Amino acid sequence: MSFTTFDPRTLATPVYEALTQLKLQPNQNEIRLKEQKNQAVELYTYLSTWGMMRLKAEENALNQEGKKQVVKLFFECLQILSFQENLAGEQGLTVLKNLTTDEYLGLTGLGLAVAQEFSFWASAVYHDISG
Repeated sequence: MSFTTFDPRTLATPVYEALTQLKLQPNQNEIRLKEQKNQAVELYTYLSTWGMMRLKAEENALNQEGKKQVVKLFFECLQILSFQENLAGEQGLTVLKNLTTDEYLGLTGLGLAVAQEFSFWASAVYHDISG
C-alpha cells in the first residue's frame, strides 16, 4: 500500500509566489497595491458567500485593475492545484458550469482553502501597504 503525504506548502507556494510577482510588477501605484491587498483578503468571504461561478463572472465585471488581477491570479493558482484545464482562461465560467455537482463542490472546497492562503499571504506580502 502506498501513501501520499500532504505537504501544506503545496497550497501556500503558488499563492505566495503569485502575489509576490504581482506586487513587484512595474508601474504599480499605491491605489492599485491597496486594491490588490484588499481583494486578496476578501476572496474567502466572497467565495463562501457567493460561490465559484459568481467569483469567476466577477473577474470580467471588475473595473478596478488591482482587484481584477488578484481574481485572475486566484483562478490561475486554482487551475494549477486542481489540474482543471481552462479554469483560468476565457472558458472558465463554461468549465465551472459543466462540472458535475461533486466536481464543483470539490473544486469549491479547494478554492476556499486557496482563498485562505490568499488572505494570509496578502498580509505578509503587502505588509507595507495600509488599508
